Amino acid sequence: MTVTIEKRTITPRVHTKKARPETREEKMIAALSPNLNVMVQAVRKAGHSMIRDFGEISSLQVSQKGPGDFVSNADTFAEKKLIACLKEARPDFGFVSEECGELKSDNDSQMKWVIDPIDGTTNFLHAIPVFAISVALMDADEVVAGVIYNPVTNELYYAEKGKGAFLMTPTGNRRLRVSGRTQLAYALVGSNAFSNQKSRQTMTKVAEKVASTRFNGCAALSLTAVAAGQLDAYIARQFKIWDLAAGYLLIKEAGGFVSDFNGNRDLLMIVKSQSLVASSMSLRDSLMKILEE
Repeated sequence: MTVTIEKRTITPRVHTKKARPETREEKMIAALSPNLNVMVQAVRKAGHSMIRDFGEISSLQVSQKGPGDFVSNADTFAEKKLIACLKEARPDFGFVSEECGELKSDNDSQMKWVIDPIDGTTNFLHAIPVFAISVALMDADEVVAGVIYNPVTNELYYAEKGKGAFLMTPTGNRRLRVSGRTQLAYALVGSNAFSNQKSRQTMTKVAEKVASTRFNGCAALSLTAVAAGQLDAYIARQFKIWDLAAGYLLIKEAGGFVSDFNGNRDLLMIVKSQSLVASSMSLRDSLMKILEE
């Protein structure tokens, strides 16, 4: 008896790896403009390493640049990561940064990134979770986009010229609006510090007219608080352009007012004068009156 064995071809099963579905946050980032997308990706990457350093404060190498002015290896590493991410995406743009100064573009482009890798370094070095990464994009002398990110709380604020200011949360984007208070006597006003005589004199006058004052040690987050209506105003002296650039745009796009003590609204004039007042439009006149005295 002859037995015929049927030959069968067995096709090996191919195991395809299913793509992970996009998170809501990833979808929100993808929906941003190209420049904002680049900025958000950069601050989030820098924030990941910063969280690790924040948990190991005691092992950080810290040096003192001047009285009350510290720099750690966390600042340096965060700056390098920010510059690398931004330069890869936009190789023709220049840079202005706290740690490396000004790096001009190779092709004389008017576009430049203004970055502060850790605004609130002293808070960071004392394990206080009130610090932020700040990135602004300037076209010549005009701020056209800004992002401020607190990696500990995962609060990400962003704005683009003419398109409003927002806080990105895990559940969606929340539009920012400055405070609606109209009376200075009920206002909560922030400031950068009592670190110098001019600041002390200014805030002493202001404190007599308002409900209370706050000093959180982080200019960037103070400015986001004004944009979000948590602070009614913010007053500062002695600062650099990277302290203000992103927050300046956030407040303007949230319907607020930003100027120096003489009423000049141009960012470079504000930096030159070393005086800043940011508030809602309804408190502008009463604040300016105090500051002019």
